[in-house]
Amino acid sequence: MRKFKLQVQTTVDGYMAGPNGEMDWMTFPWTDDISAHIGALTAPVDCIVLGRRLAEGFIPAWASGPEGETQESIDWMNNTPKVVVSNTLTESPWENAVVANGDLAETVNRLKAEPGGDMIAYGGGTFVSNLIAEGLLDELHLFVNPTAIGAGMPVFPKGAYQRLQLVGARGFDCGITGLHFEPKRS
Repeated sequence: MRKFKLQVQTTVDGYMAGPNGEMDWMTFPWTDDISAHIGALTAPVDCIVLGRRLAEGFIPAWASGPEGETQESIDWMNNTPKVVVSNTLTESPWENAVVANGDLAETVNRLKAEPGGDMIAYGGGTFVSNLIAEGLLDELHLFVNPTAIGAGMPVFPKGAYQRLQLVGARGFDCGITGLHFEPKRS
């Protein structure tokens, strides 16, 4: 069965965005050590899974070749097939992306049962919160930025109790700390 990973940037106090979706707290530019770490994390990935709201900005942003990103990263993001989980879209308006409708757990479990490499989810607050609340992730990769913002969109939804096991932690030269967790399954 394929692994389903989450990669998300977070603040020290656990937010993936500010109260109004602000992301100006993120640490850039990244250093070579974190770029290499992300490269190793995504090497076995052959499917990106996104919620609709994130996909609406994410896919066009990468298609435009964002400034400050390497051509290798841009090519990987654009060429890796995407699944957009949505109950409002019936077909994909984007190249190299399909839409999956229906129950989130059934959709993710169906994707995990398909042949292929690992899958990775990127933020989108509601989508990530739902993945965590449903216990659908096999690995959580939190990239903790050295900033606290006090309020915003939390990575972990209120009331979603989940025990995690720390697999690894690593500080990077840019100041970000990478935390790798796996859910403790009973």
